[in-house]
Amino acid sequence: MKPISSIFLALTMVTATMALASVGTAKQAAPAAHAGSSGLPTPRFVSLSAEIVNMRAGPGVRYPITWVYRRVGVPLMVMAEFDYWRKVRDADGTEGWMHRSLLSGRRMAVLRTDVGELRKAPKGDAPVILRAEAGVMGKLLACQGAWCQMELNEMRAWLPRADIFGALPNEQFQ
Repeated sequence: MKPISSIFLALTMVTATMALASVGTAKQAAPAAHAGSSGLPTPRFVSLSAEIVNMRAGPGVRYPITWVYRRVGVPLMVMAEFDYWRKVRDADGTEGWMHRSLLSGRRMAVLRTDVGELRKAPKGDAPVILRAEAGVMGKLLACQGAWCQMELNEMRAWLPRADIFGALPNEQFQ
């Protein structure tokens, strides 16, 4: 006959194992935000900080240049990080690698719709104060719910988040 302490110990171990297994399952069900080598979350948005920037096929100068950007402020989504290099995607879906020194944390956005209607307030029935074509770029000031505020030519206006490239779907900031 086994002593009661041995039975208790065995039951305790089985219970603990089952609890740890359920915790592991819970972690798999809800993935955490990924932090890159910089400690910042990925994906996230940045913009170009230089007038001429090379996109490369891989994370290093030995990789070939695949695209050349010629405009400060172009918004890019950082998808991954490797050392001092960032894998980025532009509004057209082009992906490649750029050195971190060529990127800025300044938030910019580009319009995706044919003609975007920018409104005075973050409401669909607010007065339209500005219309802009696809490809117009501006400073991204805030995003609240389904609306984002941009500054275009010193005018501040709101538009639906779905109309821009420059903010993650659930990202909130001011």
